[in-house]
Amino acid sequence: MTTRCFVIGHPIAHSRSPLIHGTWIAEHGLDGSYERIDVAPDALERFIAALRDGAFAGGNVTVPHKEAVLPLLDRLSETARAMGAVNTIWREGGRLHGDNTDAAGFLGHLDASLPGWDRQAQTALLLGAGGAARAIAHGLKQRGLGRIILANRNLERAQDLARLLGPPVTAAAWQERDQLAAEADLIVNTTSLGMKGQPPLELDLAAMKPGTIVDDIVYVPLKTALLEAAERRGARTVDGLGMLLHQAVPGFARWFGVTPIVTPALRAVLEADIGSAR
Repeated sequence: MTTRCFVIGHPIAHSRSPLIHGTWIAEHGLDGSYERIDVAPDALERFIAALRDGAFAGGNVTVPHKEAVLPLLDRLSETARAMGAVNTIWREGGRLHGDNTDAAGFLGHLDASLPGWDRQAQTALLLGAGGAARAIAHGLKQRGLGRIILANRNLERAQDLARLLGPPVTAAAWQERDQLAAEADLIVNTTSLGMKGQPPLELDLAAMKPGTIVDDIVYVPLKTALLEAAERRGARTVDGLGMLLHQAVPGFARWFGVTPIVTPALRAVLEADIGSAR
């Protein structure tokens, strides 16, 4: 019997999750499928009811459903509860479970790219205060970083998120980002600024410490203007594609009972797809 899985969102045509999971299904010779499904907000409850009835083994959830799906599930992981958002669902024992793997994906890619990075990093500057910033700040807090600063264009939103997450997370005005970049050991762009079709991210790295880690979760383009500028200044850079790949691992393991590995070959498949879409 085919194990059917999905990613839902609205819109959803841009999602590269089917390429990732489809590659793993083929690699492991599994009888499975993974499909994009456009689910409008007013159709979410009907879709979850069909999932509950056995239409799928589970799947991924992306915008705008990550928060709206919470009350429709039976059990939430501690991480999903702490983040107030779900990106992975599975059926188990007649119940629907929800988890959030974004923080694990971010940290997994950082660990693979720069082993031991967290032994030197104490201060992190996160640009943005949306769902990605929430997940990444949560993950960094779990790793024990001593100072996590959220700089956002809407200061009130950053302050609300900092209060929700608690110390050592604090908020700062967007205008302070250049000064804060000079103090940070890790800088993460969690916004869409710098993404293809979006305005550029303006950040002055002139005073940045050599060896600072600069991570941009944008992956189209793969090497953003921020990463190019950081490289010129001697930073250690990490692109956004690996986070996408690593966050997919736990869900696949839940649905198919096989834990896949993020390999250079899989990354090459995604890079080729991104390149062809330019």
